[in-house]
Amino acid sequence: MELVAGSYEQVLFGFTVQRGPAKSGHQETWTPVADFTHHSHTASLSVLAANSRYVVSGSKDETIHIYDMKRKVEHGALVHHAGTVTCLKFHGSQHLISGAEDGHICIWDVKRWKCLKTFKAHRGHVTFLSIHPSGKLALSVGTDKTLRTWNLIEGRSAFIKNIKENAHIVEWSPSGGKYIVVVQNKVDIYRLGTASVSGTITNGKRISSVTFLSDSVLAVAGDEEVVRIFDCDSLECLCEFRAHENRVKDMVSFEVPDHHVLVTASNDGFIKMWTLPQDKKGTPSLLCEAKTGARLTCLTVWLDRAANGMASLPPAAEPCPDQPKTIEKESGDTVQEETSEPNSEKSDVSGDSKQPTKGNSPVTAKKRKMANMSEKKRKKKM
Repeated sequence: MELVAGSYEQVLFGFTVQRGPAKSGHQETWTPVADFTHHSHTASLSVLAANSRYVVSGSKDETIHIYDMKRKVEHGALVHHAGTVTCLKFHGSQHLISGAEDGHICIWDVKRWKCLKTFKAHRGHVTFLSIHPSGKLALSVGTDKTLRTWNLIEGRSAFIKNIKENAHIVEWSPSGGKYIVVVQNKVDIYRLGTASVSGTITNGKRISSVTFLSDSVLAVAGDEEVVRIFDCDSLECLCEFRAHENRVKDMVSFEVPDHHVLVTASNDGFIKMWTLPQDKKGTPSLLCEAKTGARLTCLTVWLDRAANGMASLPPAAEPCPDQPKTIEKESGDTVQEETSEPNSEKSDVSGDSKQPTKGNSPVTAKKRKMANMSEKKRKKKM
C-alpha cells in the first residue's frame, strides 16, 4: 500500500504504509515510511490517479506523467492536452480517461499508452469527470455550466444537461444508482432513474473534495480544517471532525480486510489515514499520519492487488461507425440529446511508428524538454 500526494512545489511524495500486528490490549499499528520523492513536472500538480500497476499525475504544465509502481520507475509522459490537466480516472487495468482546461476528454489505451479517442467535451474547461461502475457511461462537468453524459460503448456524447452554475465536481455512487454534482458549497444528489435532484447537502465553505464511504454515506471536505460525513438519504450531517490544521485539499477512501479507511491530504503538509466505524456513520479514528513539509494539492492510494475483473472499458470506446442511439432521453426540459459528433482528429489508433509522437505514446521528460528548446530556437531564427 502506497500513499501518493502531489504538491504546489511540483514534487510527488510516496509513503509505504507498513501494518504491524495488534498487541494485547492495543490496535493494529499503521506506519507510513517515506519511500520516494519525485520532481518531474515543471508546474504544480493538479490531479492523481492509480490502478493496480500505475500512478499517473496531471499538472498545470499540461502533461501527464506515468509511474510504474511495481518497478518504481517513471514510465514516461503524455503530452496530448493543451491546458492544465484537471481530471484523471482509471477504469481497470486497460483504460485511462483524462480531461483538461482545453475542453477535451481523452481515452487512453494503458497497454500501449495510445490515445484511442478525443472528445471536445465542453466549450470551457473540463473541471471533473467520473466513470460509471459498469464502464458504459461517464459524466463530466465544465465551465460552460453543463453536465454531460458520455456513452462509452459507442464512443460519443449522449446528453447535455444545463445547470445554473459552473460545477466543479461530479461523482457516481459505488452502485451507480445515484450521482452527485458539486457547485460551490452545495452537493446536489441525483437519482439515475429520474435524472432529477432528490436532495441537496450544504457545507460550511466551498467544497474541495468528496468521497463516497458507502452508497448512502458521503464524506465532504472544503476550504477548512473540518471533514463532515453526511447521509445522502436523510441529508443529515452524521458527524464532523477536525482533520487538519489547514484546509483539506483531497480525500480517498478504500476498504481492506477489517478496515474501511479514509485518507486526507491538506495544505498543512500532512497526509492522514483514518479508520471508520463499521456502519461508516461515526467519527473516524486516526491510524497514522505522514509529514511532507509541502503544500499538498492532490492525493491517491496505490494498492498492490489484481485489478477487478469487470473493471475495463468496452472495446467499442475506440472510434466506431454511427450506430442507432439506444439510450432513452432523460426526463426534464433542461436535458437535450447531443447530436454533434465528438472531435477525433487527434485520435491515432492505428499508428505503429516507433518514434514517440505527441498524443499517442509516452515521451520521457528529458526528450520533451529538448523538443521544447529546439522549437524555441527555431522560432528565434524565423
